[in-house]
Order: sequence, then structure tokens, then C-alpha cells
Amino acid sequence: MIEHVKIGVVIPAHNEERFIQEVVETIPSFVDYIVVVDDDSTDATRQRAQAAQHLAEVVVISSESRGVGAAIDSGHKHLLKHINPPFVSAILAGDGQMDPNDLESILLPLIKGEADYVKGNRSLHREGLNGMPFKRKIATSILTVATTLASGKQVSDPQCGYCAMTSEVIQEWDFQHSWKGYGYPNFWLIRLSTLGFRVKEMPVRSVYNDSSSGIQSIPFFAKVGLMMTIEHHRRNFSWILSANRTPHSLFAFIAYALGWSMFLPMNTTLEIELITLGIPSLLSGLSFWTVAHIFDRLSARTQERLRTHGKRRA
Repeated sequence: MIEHVKIGVVIPAHNEERFIQEVVETIPSFVDYIVVVDDDSTDATRQRAQAAQHLAEVVVISSESRGVGAAIDSGHKHLLKHINPPFVSAILAGDGQMDPNDLESILLPLIKGEADYVKGNRSLHREGLNGMPFKRKIATSILTVATTLASGKQVSDPQCGYCAMTSEVIQEWDFQHSWKGYGYPNFWLIRLSTLGFRVKEMPVRSVYNDSSSGIQSIPFFAKVGLMMTIEHHRRNFSWILSANRTPHSLFAFIAYALGWSMFLPMNTTLEIELITLGIPSLLSGLSFWTVAHIFDRLSARTQERLRTHGKRRA
């Protein structure tokens, strides 16, 4: 516990027999409950996790379906069944690439009521992104821009899965329509914005070892990019249809629609029309989308304030 608040930790693990026992045993002693989620491992991950020694209660469960997002969801649902809310929950990777010494700083904003969800940001740490492979840095930069646009909130280092949340977030989460595979941090940030939860970033140290990533670049970008595009539009539609709709969300919706409409005249095979009509349409569309994003950011802040105000009144 920290300040009488119970702490749970979820550890998704797929073929992490080399690291999982050390990960569990180095978790700080203030943690009350540890759930290791065996994500369809074919090695001794489960046995090594079960052999780990810790003052907290340690349980090993199986993921309901293969995928890191599904494994995390399984862990969260397990916590809801075994810890009475309110509590806070953190996610640590089973590959040893998250420093357990950063856990307390991630949890404190939740315990103090300053945020509903806290995510690690490796670029804010004094060591920065030292050690991160160059290709991964480029991918992180691209995904930072994409996730910021999709969520309506300024986001840095969105691929860092080191995060924590209140039990309120977990209780309200739609597990049936949750994201099951890689890209779950991006999906969470978009959905959290939709729901109006407060998100805060805290510095965490980059840790790199010889563990291998299961991400295939091209399929990952294609699948996650499509997901973010769909969730972005779904978020805008949900705000228009909700009782908490605001002028900002309405203006954002109109500007996005106008932006898309600018691309309709570009469906032509005539080169001259592409030059005379296509380029102005492209520029007009991008201009509308820029305006839409500004209103979208304002709407996201408003949704957050409305939720916080409603919670205080309750």
C-alpha cells in the first residue's frame, strides 16, 4: 500500500522465462497483489513466475486470447475480482525493460488525485532515449504525431507501455471492444480521451536488454494506423451524440467533414484537372483538418473538465 491505497501490478508475459522471475522479485514491497498473465508461452515462463518470491500475493493466470492487449485486459479483470475498489493498478512488461524503481513516481499522481491514468515517458527521463535503436526512435516520432492527432491530446512517447490507472478507469473500461494486440497504448490513450479521463506523463528510464520484439513493422503500422483512424472518427462521432457535446466538438466535426469533402473532386483521371483542381482541394482539405484538430484539442480538454467537475459534485 501507499497512503492506505492498495496497489496491484499486471505483468503480461510471452516466452519470458529468462526475465520474468527477476521482474517479479524486484517489484517494490509496497505492492499488494501481482498478476502475471501467461500469454500463450511455449517456454518455462509460467514455472519461473510461480517460483518467484515476493511479499505480495503472486498469481499466474492465462490470457483469454493471445495478444499483449488481451493479456493486460485479463489481468485487470482478475484484479477487479480479487481487490475491492478503490485501488490503483500498474502495468510492467515481463521482459525486464521497465525499471521497477520508477513505479512509485508513476503511482503517486493517482494516489494524490492528480490524474486517472499515468503513462511513462522515456524522453522526459534525464537519460532520455539513450540506447533506443534509431529505427525505433523514428517509429516513436511518427506514432507520437499520429496518436496526438487521434486522441486530441498532446502525447509523447506513446509506445511506452509502462503505465498505471485507477480502479475507476478499469471499472469503466469496455473490455469487449478493447484492443487485443500491439498498439494497445495508442488505443488506451484515444479511449481515455473519449471518456474524459485525466492523463499525466511521468519520466521513466529506458531499459534495453537482449530480449526480442515480436512486432513486424509494416503489418504493425498498417493495422495500428487503421485502428487509430477509426477510433479518432468514432471519438468525434461519440462526442457529437453525447449529452456532453460542446460547441468545440461540433465545430471539429464540421471541419473534419469539410476536410474530407475536399478530396471528393480529386477522383479524376485527367492530368489537367489533377493540377488545377486536385492541389487546391488538397490544400483546402489539410487546412480544414488543421482547424478541426484545434477544436478537437479544445473539446478534449472540455470533456476532461466536465468529468472532473461531475466527479467533485458527486
